[in-house]
Amino acid sequence: MEPSPIADLKFETALAELEAIVAGMEGGRLELEDSIAAYKRGMALMQHCQAQLTAAEEQIRIIENGQSRSVDRNTLEAQ
Repeated sequence: MEPSPIADLKFETALAELEAIVAGMEGGRLELEDSIAAYKRGMALMQHCQAQLTAAEEQIRIIENGQSRSVDRNTLEAQ
């Protein structure tokens, strides 16, 4: 089965797939060619997730009337 186009994936779905790829690669269960393909897909997923996070941060800045504030990731994760 062909993997979903990355551009169509929601953040949570892309992150879950990325985590699965990392786990598979760390487990050493992939052959060399499969590892390379997994690495390429993982990099594309990481870039997709980063772009979505950047867009979300921009939306927050707009909501806050352009007042840019530092975001404490520890505070966000605790919520």
